[in-house]
Amino acid sequence: MTESVSPRLAPLPLEKWDDTTRAMLRGHVRAADRYLSGDPDAPPVPNILGVLAHHTELASAWLAFNGLLLEHPSLDPLERELVVLRVAWCSGSDYEWRQHARMAAGLGFTEEQVAAVRRGPDAPGWTPVQRLLLTMTDELMERHRVTDRTWTELALHFDERQLIELLFVTGAYLCLAMVFNSVDLQPDPENDRPRPSAHPEMEEQP
Repeated sequence: MTESVSPRLAPLPLEKWDDTTRAMLRGHVRAADRYLSGDPDAPPVPNILGVLAHHTELASAWLAFNGLLLEHPSLDPLERELVVLRVAWCSGSDYEWRQHARMAAGLGFTEEQVAAVRRGPDAPGWTPVQRLLLTMTDELMERHRVTDRTWTELALHFDERQLIELLFVTGAYLCLAMVFNSVDLQPDPENDRPRPSAHPEMEEQP
């Protein structure tokens, strides 16, 4: 896999957004008014929102779903981000990796922990639950099903609501990773700084 010079599907520029698309953003994104203000110091619209702007109805449904996972979770956010980072690494999604490495750091993950996600459940330093979550993620990525043993162990630590959410988090971010990879989504300017690549063939495994 090689890096693309330009995306296959470029984010829709803000000046081309219609009123329906702008209303959609305001309905689902807290910082929407800042993005849409037109002020000289307004932050740039994240590239993922620009891509979603090509399909307003789908964007509205997706942002509502994803907003539930992020803003009203039954899971500990750090546990969620651990799963998402592993999905990003295994799927080779640089955009997702960069975004969620930043989010995980904001929640308290150290650089060493973020780097250890690339090595998966066999890396030293994980708690038993963290190692279990990484194992679950690998099984879903490789087999599309959690093994009986892993499911039994998960059920000792998570209730039914959390178990369902774990599956949906893994699937949701795999879906996003496939979109990011396929449209060749480029990093957001404020997040375009060196980080371990999410493409295993582009960087030697630690």
